[in-house]
Amino acid sequence: MKEQLLKRFVRYTKYNSTSAYGSSKYPSTDAQLVLLKALAEELTAIGCTEVEMDNYGYVTATIEASEGCGELPTIGFLAHVDTSPEMSGEGVAVQIVENYDSSVPLRLGESEHYLSKEDFEELALFDGHTLLTADGTTLLGADDKAGVAEIMTAANYLISNGQVKHCKVRIAFTPDEEIGRGVDFFDVQKFGADFAYTIDSGGEGCLEYENFNAARAVVSATGRNIHPGYAKGKMVNALQTIMSMHNELPVDERPETTEDREGFFHLMELRGGVESARAEYIIREHDSAKFEQRKTFMQESAAKFGVSVEIRDEYLNMRSVVEPRFEIVQRAIDAIEEAGAVPLITPIRGGTDGARLSYMGLPCPNIFTGGMNPHSRFEYASLDSMLKAVHTIINITKTY
Repeated sequence: MKEQLLKRFVRYTKYNSTSAYGSSKYPSTDAQLVLLKALAEELTAIGCTEVEMDNYGYVTATIEASEGCGELPTIGFLAHVDTSPEMSGEGVAVQIVENYDSSVPLRLGESEHYLSKEDFEELALFDGHTLLTADGTTLLGADDKAGVAEIMTAANYLISNGQVKHCKVRIAFTPDEEIGRGVDFFDVQKFGADFAYTIDSGGEGCLEYENFNAARAVVSATGRNIHPGYAKGKMVNALQTIMSMHNELPVDERPETTEDREGFFHLMELRGGVESARAEYIIREHDSAKFEQRKTFMQESAAKFGVSVEIRDEYLNMRSVVEPRFEIVQRAIDAIEEAGAVPLITPIRGGTDGARLSYMGLPCPNIFTGGMNPHSRFEYASLDSMLKAVHTIINITKTY
């Protein structure tokens, strides 16, 4: 199984399936459809039923319940095929390091970049593991091709081993998660699962069922341009106006100064000139009341400096939906332990497709993949942890 898992993952990384912000089509890039089509063909080849790729690119499939298990709930597993546009996904070259030793900095291919525990102290946890990296010029794609490979490997195991009794399983591979559009057109009712899990988390044992409430804010300012030599009392600099508003936001409530459940304001982009300027922010907060306070604070700060602000909610904290059905979380805890990992329940400092799916009627906690440092050239994954994720998926289907 470990060898199959590795081969699948390496094969999937060869597809450049980067999504794209600002695209008007769905999926945002045609390259994602190439991988999705290949996955649909593979699902058919391993023996899944009801394999379908719809007009939006969603690939779904079924593993039929074992004999005598047809009345049990149906469990779903989902992973996304796109990789982050923040780092190139073109020409990924997977570097396989067996019996990894964190005491020695690991060079990424022939590049000038290294993985070292001085920069990433958690690397010491992976001594003796088979570590997978890229070559320093691209991301690896473990987010979330590790999840795709793990679901596919678990599906192959369940179908090939008829003596393993399990409930009915539904599988979905989706595009555009990295740009926040992963389930824009996903049909929860047609999917037909009673509950599900996204396989899209980080290090070994991680289990998440709460996430940030999220909003995006666009601030716009209009100025008046005058020759700077004669500008006194006349010029209004739109860029300076936005920066004055920005300086009203607490300096200790930024991504680089917060952790755990602490929220933040994050300036993503500032562009323009004296006549007009525009800034884009994301607002994040776990607590719903504090989330509303953050949005109000942003609006009040904008009004103080005479700039306009448009705030749009992106997703909400799934905890309020999942927690009343805590048996779903407990089922995952037991399955992780049975796989030989230690369950680590942590809040997501971000969001997943599962957050939106939970509010669409499909409770959907998030399970680890074994991937670390996503969205960067320093991304890596432990093949040993990936294998435990496969066993976690299998164990969940067997818990009845």
